[in-house]
Amino acid sequence: MQKVILSGNEAIARGAYEAGVLVASAYPGTPSTEILENTTQYKEIDASWAPNEKVALEVGIGACFGGARSLVTMKHVGVNVAADPLFTLSYTGVRGGLVLVVADDPELHSSQNEQDSRNYAKFAKVPMFEPADSQEALDFTKLAFDAGEKFDTPMFLRSTTRISHSKSIVTLGERRTDLPTPSLERNAAKLVMLPGNARKRHYDVEQRLIDMEEWSCTQPFNRIEKGAGKVGVITAGVAYQYVKEAMPDADVLKIGLVYPLPKQLIRDFAANYETLYVVEELDPYIEEQVRAMGINVVGKDKLPICGELTPGRVQKALFGKDVPTEDNSPELPPRPPNMCPGCPHRGVFMELNRAKAYVTGDIGCYTLGFLPPLSAMDTCVCMGASIGNATGISKVISEEEQRKVVAVIGDSTFLHTGINGLMDMVYNQSASTVIILDNRITAMTGRQENPTSGYMLNEQETYRVDMEQLCRAVGVEHVKVIDPYNIKLTRKIIREEMARPETSVIITSRPCMLVPRDNMDKRMPLYVDHDKCTGCKACLRLGCPAITWDEENKKSNIDKIICVGCKVCQQTCGFDAFIEYGE
Repeated sequence: MQKVILSGNEAIARGAYEAGVLVASAYPGTPSTEILENTTQYKEIDASWAPNEKVALEVGIGACFGGARSLVTMKHVGVNVAADPLFTLSYTGVRGGLVLVVADDPELHSSQNEQDSRNYAKFAKVPMFEPADSQEALDFTKLAFDAGEKFDTPMFLRSTTRISHSKSIVTLGERRTDLPTPSLERNAAKLVMLPGNARKRHYDVEQRLIDMEEWSCTQPFNRIEKGAGKVGVITAGVAYQYVKEAMPDADVLKIGLVYPLPKQLIRDFAANYETLYVVEELDPYIEEQVRAMGINVVGKDKLPICGELTPGRVQKALFGKDVPTEDNSPELPPRPPNMCPGCPHRGVFMELNRAKAYVTGDIGCYTLGFLPPLSAMDTCVCMGASIGNATGISKVISEEEQRKVVAVIGDSTFLHTGINGLMDMVYNQSASTVIILDNRITAMTGRQENPTSGYMLNEQETYRVDMEQLCRAVGVEHVKVIDPYNIKLTRKIIREEMARPETSVIITSRPCMLVPRDNMDKRMPLYVDHDKCTGCKACLRLGCPAITWDEENKKSNIDKIICVGCKVCQQTCGFDAFIEYGE
């Protein structure tokens, strides 16, 4: 057996391969993104990016109904988008296995909320496995397909940031080749969820949960690990690792299937201890169900409900003791997030700030426009919300104030859920301006392809959505396409469209500088002529990482190693101090 070191995301992709998956679909979102990217090495799997999570799940459902095993992946907030088909899929059940991987983000490393997706399992009545390391990530992926087909149900596999991105030793297996060949098979009474059919299926859903609970009590993924026998701990997922380090002598009930919980196993385990702990991140999901069984436990009355756990946090919360650390590394200087040098969004936000626009923002790299010195974003809720937010705000303010409202959204996010908001804006005659920041990639999650990039996940060329024609097709009469590197034009168009008393769209078209394409123009870095620089600091208002300040000489400098020659700084300087190398 070959042993390798894999991250949790890599292991899930490998598990899908070994399970015989034929179709994988996703919308990128940290910390889940690398799962689908890693499936591309397995040519037996048709892996593709979808415009949003709902579509990704619907693609997976279609493959499942065709008799194939399918994998669908997303981050926790993506399940909100995919919830509509998910809840009905719970009723239809499956033909080929379908596993929905959801990656939660405790501590909000790259998310707008900290929701606990285990609640979705209970809400949608979809069973959920939760691995505690990379080996379990691989094994539970395969197990989820087997269990899903055994009990006629879709399956959740829940990861978290630490499981997704941490690496551990994994033993590889072979790909299954004994699965049925996909084919069309009619079973309308099971798959057409009219009320008459759905009522009957609901009874099946409830019965399978009873059956799975009884089954799981005897399965090795729910196991008891004996310690000193003085205290007991119930835990699951990455919290299990923290318990083993912080409480090495405790007896542990490690739960692998977190929904439905193995209640009889929990009762048998709890009967042995006067003190019983439930250690879990985020919500008291296990704790509440154990308490509802009449079992007294110590849990969120001591452990934090917000953020990640660590061995130290567990030990301090439960026993008031700090874990000694041997980390003697020097304290690193702060590194606040920032748009990259040459980011085509930077000049747009500078001009929105100058125009004193009220900016309804969205999810993407451009959310960093909120930060100083650009300071040009006033709201940010979720994917696609910026346009609907702008419409709603415009309904309740004066006509004069309406001219200040600008919705800002990226190309991938616009196709994800923004297009619906634009249709509503036109249909209901809102006077707001929409700026679509088209950098032709899904940048924030690591530069994944999308329908505006012209490439698929496997890098094959494909049709590129014409954003301008799409906007015109939904009724926008005033659509302007500009190069955001042209600051004078950007300033002019933004102010003109903000003054317009009807819906208008500005599309800033410039590829992300981190995505090399053959048609990208080649640019030389710039330097600052100190004889011309007056030290006015106007260039620093861009917040470009390539521009630094020489405190001794009171002059600006440019780091030519990271400067990409966008020349936005050159256009903001009133003294012609920014010079291109070679001029």
